[in-house]
Amino acid sequence: MDRNKIGTRRPAIVGLVFSLLVVAAVAGLVMSGRLSWRGFGKSGGGSLFPVSRGAPLVHGGSLTEGFRPVVKKTLPAVVNISTTTIVRTSPLFSDPLFREFFEGFGLPERRRVTSLGSGVIVNPDGYIVTNSHVVQGASEIVVSTTDKKELKARVVGSDAKTDLALLKVSEKNLPFLTLGDSSTLDVGDIVLAIGNPFGIGQTVTMGIVSALGRAIGIEQYEDFIQTDAAINPGNSGGALVNLRGELVGINTAIASRSGGNVGVGFAIPSNLVQKVAPQLLKSGGVVRGWLGVTIQPVGPKEAKALGLQRAQGALISQVQPGSPAERAGLAPGDVILSIDGKRVEDSRDVQFRIAAIAPGTKVKLGIFRDGRELEMVATLAEMPDDLRSGRMEGAPGSGLDGVDVEELTPELVRQLGLGRQTTGVAVTYVDPSSAAAEAGLSRGDVIQEVNRIRVKNVASFERVLKQAGNKPILLLVNRRGTTQYVVVEPR
Repeated sequence: MDRNKIGTRRPAIVGLVFSLLVVAAVAGLVMSGRLSWRGFGKSGGGSLFPVSRGAPLVHGGSLTEGFRPVVKKTLPAVVNISTTTIVRTSPLFSDPLFREFFEGFGLPERRRVTSLGSGVIVNPDGYIVTNSHVVQGASEIVVSTTDKKELKARVVGSDAKTDLALLKVSEKNLPFLTLGDSSTLDVGDIVLAIGNPFGIGQTVTMGIVSALGRAIGIEQYEDFIQTDAAINPGNSGGALVNLRGELVGINTAIASRSGGNVGVGFAIPSNLVQKVAPQLLKSGGVVRGWLGVTIQPVGPKEAKALGLQRAQGALISQVQPGSPAERAGLAPGDVILSIDGKRVEDSRDVQFRIAAIAPGTKVKLGIFRDGRELEMVATLAEMPDDLRSGRMEGAPGSGLDGVDVEELTPELVRQLGLGRQTTGVAVTYVDPSSAAAEAGLSRGDVIQEVNRIRVKNVASFERVLKQAGNKPILLLVNRRGTTQYVVVEPR
């Protein structure tokens, strides 16, 4: 007898029994009326990106069908995305002497790099949502559907800070998914992940919602759904759907030491997609409210030192000159406790809520300062272009054009696995087509020196960078605790 069969018989039986129990439980809840869902927004043609009113669960009514009805409904709306990017073979090609040397050996200056991902059709007229990182820097994008069509796509808009992008193909009357209300999800809910793992083709996996509101330090605005439904490389941009066949998340990342699935996957909530996608369609980017402060979490130690009864709110560590925060009278050491009368949970909550408010809006901020609570009013401005688009404001033609940096807060130091005394600025975005990317600079790096001059914050970083002008830049980079020099040559 085959030993492999002996080893897999018991898990197979257990898996079958588990699946039957799950389907029976769902059917029982639906029949008893104990399982209810809330819809939101408009449905059908009432919205460019249709959202659900709360349709009934999609179930087969028999144990043998399992999740087949949900899969049949959702699978055609999930597509494979293939991108082609033209990259320089080596940064040394920027030097004429080295270029002549390499060309003498017949080595190409540039080469084509292809990658694979997934996407979700959210409108029958050809609008597709995917991850920003799936299409970043792509010179060509091809979308493959389940009925074997290959369609050329263009990027309508992209937002690196949420890792969302909106694509458009010319095809009409496409199958699509409506957006579900991700706020109704709860830990333990059954979800299906659909995508193109490892480029092998459309694949469906099942799991549950493992956690909500996760922040893992890879994007600036994070509110991830964590799931144990198998997500692997190539699944990025694919669909996370509920048992009603609604899109509740865009699969984005995995936490894995091996690079493969270990049951810890993350998806962007559909409610965030609902906020971002219309702005990408309208202007190609996202307009966010801006207060002009650097904030950090308030832990038990900070709370005790500040005189707070418990750890709450967001601690202001820096106020940008000329910002709405400065005009309102905010200062480093203040703790934001509430926005428009509603208590804030933590620094991430403040970040999300401020960004979601339209520029020009007056907001009332509950502040804790020197042992007492105050109320201040700030008129939000529009987030500056360098922050909104993922670009820093440097000297024209600088080798670091296309690089976004931010203050190195204690939270970032912890997330990046660095020593407490580490100083510098954290790289949060690098344009794949930039000179910095060619030199090897990447997100998560900490720049500690520019041209042998130590930098401690964004202000000193930008000041030194402007002095460098349009010349090669020598950076001392700390990458996960290991420092190295990186030379970036402007184009």
